[in-house]
Amino acid sequence: MKKILIIGSGISGLACAIRCAGLGLHVILVSPYPSERAQSVMAAGGINAALNTKGENDSVELHIEETMKGGCDIASRTAVEGLCRRAPQIIHWLEELGTVFTRDSNQQTDFRAFGGQSRKRTAYAGASTGKQIVTALVHETRRYECMGLIERRMGLHFYSALIKDDTCCGALLYDSKSHRLEAVYADDVVIATGGQNGLFGKTTGSALCDGYAAGKLFMQGAKLKNLEFIQYHPTTVETSQKRMLITEGARGEGGRLYYLDGERRVYFMEEKYGERGNLMPRDIVSKCIYDAPSQVYLDISFLGKETIRRKLSEVDTLCRNYAGIDVTKESIPVYPSVHFFMGGLSVDICHRTNLKQLYAVGECASIYHGANRLGGNSLLSAIYSGMTAAESISGETPDASGCDFSAYISEQENIMKKIFSSVSRFSAVYVKQDIAKIINSDLGITRTGEKLRSGIESMDYYLSVVDKLKFDCDISPYQSYSLEGMITLARAVLTCAEVRKETRGAHIREDYPERSDNFCCSTVISFNSGKYETEFVKEK
Repeated sequence: MKKILIIGSGISGLACAIRCAGLGLHVILVSPYPSERAQSVMAAGGINAALNTKGENDSVELHIEETMKGGCDIASRTAVEGLCRRAPQIIHWLEELGTVFTRDSNQQTDFRAFGGQSRKRTAYAGASTGKQIVTALVHETRRYECMGLIERRMGLHFYSALIKDDTCCGALLYDSKSHRLEAVYADDVVIATGGQNGLFGKTTGSALCDGYAAGKLFMQGAKLKNLEFIQYHPTTVETSQKRMLITEGARGEGGRLYYLDGERRVYFMEEKYGERGNLMPRDIVSKCIYDAPSQVYLDISFLGKETIRRKLSEVDTLCRNYAGIDVTKESIPVYPSVHFFMGGLSVDICHRTNLKQLYAVGECASIYHGANRLGGNSLLSAIYSGMTAAESISGETPDASGCDFSAYISEQENIMKKIFSSVSRFSAVYVKQDIAKIINSDLGITRTGEKLRSGIESMDYYLSVVDKLKFDCDISPYQSYSLEGMITLARAVLTCAEVRKETRGAHIREDYPERSDNFCCSTVISFNSGKYETEFVKEK
C-alpha cells in the first residue's frame, strides 16, 4: 500500500487525505495544530458552483469564463475548466458529509452573488462557511482513521523536504513536544501549508501560515509562480491583533460602500460602475477604496435586523465585539487588507510540482486564480485541488529506489542543537516584524520599480547576515529556523513584482499603469546557486 505524507490539515489537506484514503492509500496527515485552528475556519463567504437554482441562466461555461476573466486570462484554462465542472459535484458531496449550508425559502441550498460574478452561484453557511466545511471534513477524516487508512499526527512543523536527484522521498519535521527532528519517508508528499500571511504581519488570515514551507522548498529546487499577485480584501476592520474580514457576502446581500463629502454620502462604486458596482472584482474595489478621498464605510443597516442576524450573524458579532459597532444602526469603517495569495508553488493540472513525488494543494499552490481570484473560488479550489492530487497520486507508480539521508539529517540535527544552545536576546520575531514593515511599505496595493528594488536590497541584507545571527529561542526554535526560508520567499515575491512591468489584476504598478500583451502569461521563478531566475510561461 502506498504511503502518502500530507503536510497541513486545513480544507485542502483534509480533502486530499479523505480522497487518498477512499482510493485505498495510507495517509500520514501532519500539522502543528488541530484542523479547527487552520486558516480554513476563517473562510466566511462561501463556495462557488454553477447549479443555476436562481433562474438566472447560470452555467458551468459562464463560471469558467468569469474565473478566467477575473484572473486576467493568465490562469490555466484546462485547470479552470476542471475546477468549475466539478464544482456542483463538490457541493453535493459536502452536503452528504453533513455541511449545513444556509437554505432558501424552498429549503434548498441558498446561493448569493460574489465579486466578479454575474450570477448567484456562491453557496454559504451564514458567515461561517469555512467552519462548517472543516467540521464535516474532520468527521469524515475520523471515519478513515478508525479504518486505519489515515494516521493523524499533531505538533509537527515542516522543517525541510528529503530530496535527492529531484525526487522527494519524504520530509524532515520538527516535533514541538520532544524538540527533535523526525524523518518521515513516503511514496509521495503533499504540501498543504496555506499562504504567506506571516510575511505581511497583520492580515485577514492566520499568522500560522507564514510561507516558510514554500520558501524552504524553493531553496531546495521547487519552482514558484505568480508571487506578485496578492489579493487585498476590500472590506476589513482593524483590531489590536489583526485585520478582521467583513465577508463579501455583506455586499452580496446588498451592502453599499460610500464615503462622506461633507454630510453627503457618495456611493462611489455605484457611480463609477453602475448597480453592481459594489460587487466588482476585489482588485478593483480595493483600489477604489485606496484612492477614496476620505474614510470609506460599508452600510448594511438597511437590510434589517432579521436579515442581518440570519445571513450575516458573524459580521454582526464581529463588529459588536471587536469594534463596538451595531451594524443594524451604524455603518462599518472599512479598508483593504492582504487576504489571499494567487501565487505559490508552481504545479501542473495534476498538482505535481517540478520535483518528482512532491505535490502542492490549496493556497500554497498556484494554478487556478491567475492575477486575481473570484470570491468563493478559494474554498472550491482547496477541495478540488486536494481531490485532484489524490487521484493523480493513486494512478502513478512511485520511484522505489531507496535514498540514504542519514548524513543530511545528522547535519540538520547539529544545526538545531546550535539553535537550542543560543543564549542571545536577539529576537527572530523582531526580524520578522521588520520584514513585514518593509514588505508592506515596498509591496503595497500600488508598487513602483524604485520601491520594489529597495525591498529587494533590504532582503539581500538580511540574507547576508541571517546565518551569522544568534537568536533567543525561548518562544520556539521554529521562529529561528524558519527565518531564512521566509526572507528568501520575500525576496522572490519582490523579484516577481519587479520584473512584471505592467498592471494586471492584483498587481498594480504606478510606473507601468497599463496592461501589456507581452505579460499575458505566468511568472515562474527558480532558485539556482543563490540566484533568482525568472521566466514568463504561457499556461495551457
